[in-house]
Amino acid sequence: MISPLLLNVALHGIEHAAGVRYRTVGADGVATARDSPMLIRYADDFVALCRTRDEAIQVKARLAAWLTPRGLAFNEDKTRVVDLDEGYDFLGFNVRRYRGLLLIKPSKTAVRRIRKRLRTEVRALRGSNAAAVIARLNPIIRGWAAYYRTVVSKEIFNSLDHYLWKLVYKWARHTHPNKPTSWVVARYFGMFNKSRQDRWVFGDRDSGAYLQKFAWTRIVRHQLVTGTASPDDPALADYWHARRRRRRLQPPVDRTTRQLLDSQRAQCVYCGQLLLHADRPPQTPREWEQWYRGLRKAMDHNAISLRQDGSTHGPQLRLLHTHCHRRATGKRQASTLHTREP
Repeated sequence: MISPLLLNVALHGIEHAAGVRYRTVGADGVATARDSPMLIRYADDFVALCRTRDEAIQVKARLAAWLTPRGLAFNEDKTRVVDLDEGYDFLGFNVRRYRGLLLIKPSKTAVRRIRKRLRTEVRALRGSNAAAVIARLNPIIRGWAAYYRTVVSKEIFNSLDHYLWKLVYKWARHTHPNKPTSWVVARYFGMFNKSRQDRWVFGDRDSGAYLQKFAWTRIVRHQLVTGTASPDDPALADYWHARRRRRRLQPPVDRTTRQLLDSQRAQCVYCGQLLLHADRPPQTPREWEQWYRGLRKAMDHNAISLRQDGSTHGPQLRLLHTHCHRRATGKRQASTLHTREP
């Protein structure tokens, strides 16, 4: 973590060096001036948006001069000046203008990478059962889809679902080479997800678990951050907290978890803290994958909700942090032992 932190410190002020200017909007908002370039940065990766090629070359020259005293320089192999009609890749996204319409999609490199990852994982799972395949692939699928759900991804999601179906079908055929196709299909494919009219969902007959699909993740457009608001500004803690609470900006989870999060205001019923992420959402597909893997470990379902007086309020489903669940269970057990003393 120290490398991105040091780069954020070293590159502080790069927007001003690039000539970015802001104008006041409303009472306390700001926006980029109409004739100003725009610079977007993530750690040491950044893109400068300019109106003309000449302006882009000038911005690059100014930034090169600004970087030199800091002991930094452009990586010329990765630095390009391109037209939006040609497009460019940035942080796994492809930004390109199609007949005057600007579209942001998952980059071809990112798509090739996820296809290779799925192919490698499925091949490595040969000899395992369906439950192991589902447990291994679901966080990968949901994590990648969550990262790219804010852009034009529906078509790519569908193509990845078709590719993944072929992979798991080959896995099933390899697992049962002496069984007919009808037997393999009946065993591993069906309408496992009751909320979807899809009988080609890969699942495990014993546990009822099933493989997620990329296309099941709803596309939700990214909502712009107000002005120059930074998540590192302590004065804007309330703004970022309220932004994370908005339904459309929350992580995509299953319907039951979503209903519980809404009813509990995304808070643990025991400690009152946020259940999912307290500081920021995941920033990469890998972080989303880790987030989904940790979701089941970080939270637990508690089937009984207790009042303060200790009486039951009927069977209800509640989301708690795992450590909070252990703490609450420990207190109830201690209270039970205490009441049983003569």
